[in-house]
Amino acid sequence: MSTTTTIDHWIDGASATGASERTGPVYNPALGVEQKRVRLASTDDVDAAVQAAARAFPAWRDTSIAKRQQVMFAFRELLNARSGDLAAILTSEHGKVTSDAAGEIARGLEVVELACAMPGYTKGEYSENVSTGVDVYTLKQPVGVVGIISPFNFPAMVPLWFFPLAIAAGNTVVLKPSEKDPSAAVWMAELLKEAGLPDGVLNVVHGDKEAVDALLGHPVVRSISFVGSTPIAKYIYETASANGKRVQALGGAKNHMLVLPDADLDLAADAAVNAGFGSAGERCMAVSVVLAVDSVADELVAKVSERMSRLTTGDGTRGCDMGPLITREHRDKVAGYLDVAVDDGATLVVDGRDPEVDGAADGFWLGPTLIDRVPTSSVVYRDEIFGPVLSIVRVAGYEEGLEIVNGSPYGNGTAIFTNDGGAARRFQREVTVGMIGINVPIPVPVAYHSFGGWKDSLFGDAKAYGPKGFDFFLQEKAVTSRWLDPSHGGLNLGFPQHD
Repeated sequence: MSTTTTIDHWIDGASATGASERTGPVYNPALGVEQKRVRLASTDDVDAAVQAAARAFPAWRDTSIAKRQQVMFAFRELLNARSGDLAAILTSEHGKVTSDAAGEIARGLEVVELACAMPGYTKGEYSENVSTGVDVYTLKQPVGVVGIISPFNFPAMVPLWFFPLAIAAGNTVVLKPSEKDPSAAVWMAELLKEAGLPDGVLNVVHGDKEAVDALLGHPVVRSISFVGSTPIAKYIYETASANGKRVQALGGAKNHMLVLPDADLDLAADAAVNAGFGSAGERCMAVSVVLAVDSVADELVAKVSERMSRLTTGDGTRGCDMGPLITREHRDKVAGYLDVAVDDGATLVVDGRDPEVDGAADGFWLGPTLIDRVPTSSVVYRDEIFGPVLSIVRVAGYEEGLEIVNGSPYGNGTAIFTNDGGAARRFQREVTVGMIGINVPIPVPVAYHSFGGWKDSLFGDAKAYGPKGFDFFLQEKAVTSRWLDPSHGGLNLGFPQHD
């Protein structure tokens, strides 16, 4: 008799098995074994969650700003106090090391704190006496039931980019987390109930494409928020838009780091290693390409390689620097790029395919990998590999480096390392990328600015969190008002004139 735990949906404030009998595996990537099963929702299961959100919406919409704010403050305190429990869940199901999991939660907490400041972002504007006795003012109101589809690489932080703002603004939510590491979403939903959130305001349904398509096509769902690969982001945007929904669709990336000859090479080497191999490279803001100017390339490669030799790969609970990849299939796919790189003429400086690990032999391991002299014609350069593979592309100087960055179909994040303020200022003006770091390798904006790239890294114009995040979850009404003087009288059938 099997004793494997099954992860249920969370619908209308309670655990729910749903009608579907389909389930999927949830692995411990550091052990390489299936540890749980997760329910995979049917279209009817998604509909049950949507209907629960729809029932909860009128009362939550009409709940006072003060009460909604109190719930978010309580959630913030509970999440902060129990962040260690959530970090352990992330490490168990995703594989990232405990310190990285704690950092993910801390960045998510920033958005919860922004949600606590909701009154300042949800108020309208007022213009008095635009015409004699006539005032115009705007109201910002919630859009209704909103859908959120989040990726495996940040099972806590990415949902936290969206649902706190959506809920604080008065919406109700159906969240579909990745089926690869789904427990964090249910854990946060339970915590929000403890914080005082009414049943049905936040619902969690697990699933695969069937669940996604059910959300995209559901007539009651007013908006979709998504983070994931570019092909799926494009599909989400086109499908949800065709169904009349608002869409936030953040796609993939191939982030470049340009290192100029005047840069502090020790700082640049540290940054390349930290940004390339943190979370095993499974970050949409990871640096995956270092554009090294020829005159300093050899020295930079040596410094990066030396630092990589000090990294430990292993079980995230043991104080290692880098954990496993999310699944065996993904590990094998990433590892397959190494032979391709050599065939394309690149130099494999550090081969991560047979790492010494502090962990179980069957874990989904791939050590930090460094490839030099990668041609831009290679798929190793072009593809979003999403693993611990750092490519070095050598360039003649600033102009060639900028041309390569701007020639990429992606435009999520980029960085320049230099001590030349003029070069940095020129780079930030000329580069066609949405988020830029100057001597900062992972330029993820703080919560009160908004996150989003350009080109194939963002479909539509709706960025995540910050002021743009609140705007997405609110719809605006403009009211033109005249309170008539008691002495007013007479008829005038002409078109209203400004007095």
